[in-house]
Amino acid sequence: MADPLLTELLDLALRAAHRAGALLRDGRPEDLGVAMTKSSSIDVVTEMDIAAEKLITGFLAEHRPQDGFLGEEGASSPGTSGVRWVIDPLDGTVNYLYGLPTWGVSIAAERDGETVVGVVDAPMRGETYRAVLGGGAYMGDRRLAVRPSPALDQALLGTGFGYVQSRRARQAAVAQEVIPLVRDIRRGGSAAIDLCDVAAGRLDAYYERGLNPWDLAAGALIAREAGALTGGRPGEPESGELTVAASPGLFRPIQDLLEELGAWHD
Repeated sequence: MADPLLTELLDLALRAAHRAGALLRDGRPEDLGVAMTKSSSIDVVTEMDIAAEKLITGFLAEHRPQDGFLGEEGASSPGTSGVRWVIDPLDGTVNYLYGLPTWGVSIAAERDGETVVGVVDAPMRGETYRAVLGGGAYMGDRRLAVRPSPALDQALLGTGFGYVQSRRARQAAVAQEVIPLVRDIRRGGSAAIDLCDVAAGRLDAYYERGLNPWDLAAGALIAREAGALTGGRPGEPESGELTVAASPGLFRPIQDLLEELGAWHD
């Protein structure tokens, strides 16, 4: 990497993600319970989400006190450096609550509004995914690349569902229409890891409505740097309205299908 700032941001993101991942993996109490709820009674936050975010923001602020933050559990400050950290301290909280392994720590760094660094640490997989804008995507020392694009009817898709009942019902109706047209659908429970699975060739594509910036910032960069295309509705970037990530030859067919099915609205 020629840019020393990006080298620094990547190093800090990796160190913060590994520290938070170790805290979550090794510090999970046997009697872990719900600390609070957000959008609905099943959209939960645990004490460990909060502890992990405090660890991450504290570590980053110690090293770069002028940077801004946007975190799922409330960290928000504009900063003055032009760099903002976008943090999901525990993506896949329900999986974590139930003792399922698909959860991770997601940390992205933006410079002047553009995502330039992304790290997703998945401790129970023993895997860390990383990317720097223009520098490719990696899992450990392995450079990542999306799978060759299959026909739509041979594609394995990932998706997710929100926690508000009306949205979940609509997402289920869309999935019901999609399933007969593809190889199959997987629902892992962590958007960040699903995006990394596209990057690693474990999924051909991924789509979901209702993601927040912290859900997708790091994973979307990792997917793009591995050769995926990302976006929302046709001609628009990925957003809370709709996020799509797929190998290049599959991206447009899936995007068009989701547009036809109205996957971008409840």
